[in-house]
Amino acid sequence: MLIYLNGQFINKEDAWISPFDHGFLYGIGLFETFRVYEGHPFLLDDHLERLNEGLDELFINHRFTRDEVNKILQELIEVNKLTNAYIRLNVSAGIGEVGLQVEPYLQPNLIIFPKPLPPAGDLSEKKAVLLKIKRNSPEGNMRLKSHHFLNNVLAKREIGNEPDIEGIFLNEHGYLAEGIVSNLFWIKGNVLFTPAVHTGILNGITRQFVIQLGWKNKLHVQEGLYSMEQALEADEMFVTNSIQEIVPITCFEGTHFPGKKGKWVQQLHQDYQQYCNFLWSRHSVGRE
Repeated sequence: MLIYLNGQFINKEDAWISPFDHGFLYGIGLFETFRVYEGHPFLLDDHLERLNEGLDELFINHRFTRDEVNKILQELIEVNKLTNAYIRLNVSAGIGEVGLQVEPYLQPNLIIFPKPLPPAGDLSEKKAVLLKIKRNSPEGNMRLKSHHFLNNVLAKREIGNEPDIEGIFLNEHGYLAEGIVSNLFWIKGNVLFTPAVHTGILNGITRQFVIQLGWKNKLHVQEGLYSMEQALEADEMFVTNSIQEIVPITCFEGTHFPGKKGKWVQQLHQDYQQYCNFLWSRHSVGRE
C-alpha cells in the first residue's frame, strides 16, 4: 500500500518523519477520517473546514483546499487501485526545537493513509455499554480531532476488541457525551436528540450531516444536556461516524431498541446513501 507523505507517494514501510516533529513531541497535530465512495471523497469540504479551523487553533500555518486535497486523493486511490476507501488525512506541526513553541509552525507534515473498503451496504448493528471512564474536558475552547487520544484509547481498552460493541462516555458532570469513536443519537416520537457540543464532544462531520438529514425529514432536532435515563426512553438509538456511517443500537445497559428495524434509522440510512457518491458539503442539503 502506498501512502502520501509531503508530496510523494511511497511505500508505507519507507515513511518517516523527524523525531523533532512537535506532533510527536507534544501531540500538536490533527487528523480527519472519511470515506471515498466510488472515487468521491464524501463531505470533503466539511472535513477540510473543520481541519482548517483546528489548524488556526494550533498555529499551524497552512490551509487546505478542496482542489489541492482532491487531486492528491485521486492520484492516491489510482496508484493503489482503489475505488472505495478509508482515508486518514494527518497534519502534524512539523520540526521544532525541544521545548514549547509559541511561534506559528510554518512547515507541517501532511500524511494521507488509504485502506480499501467494500462498497457501502446494509446497516450493521451494535450494542452500547456505559463506560466507567469519563470523557475528559477539551484542552481548549472546543474539542479538536487531535493527536490527544489517550482518553479514547483507555476507553477502548475498557471494553476490549469486540467489533459489535460501542462504549458510551458520560462527561465529568454525568451527562451523556459520545461514543469512543462516534456521536450518539436517539429518537423519541418526532424528536431527534443528541448531546450538545458543550458537553465536550467532538462535533463530528457525520453528526452534523445527520442533523441536516433530520431537519430535511421534518424531525425536531434537540441538542442538550441529557442523562442516561432520558436516552433509555427512546424509540430508536444509533451512533454515527464517517467510516461506519449510521450504526443502529440494539441494546444499551439492558434496554432494548429495534436496531436496524427502526423506521427512522432506515429512513436516515436511505437518505445517507443517496448523497455519498457526490456530496461535497452538508450545506448543499436544504431544509425542506
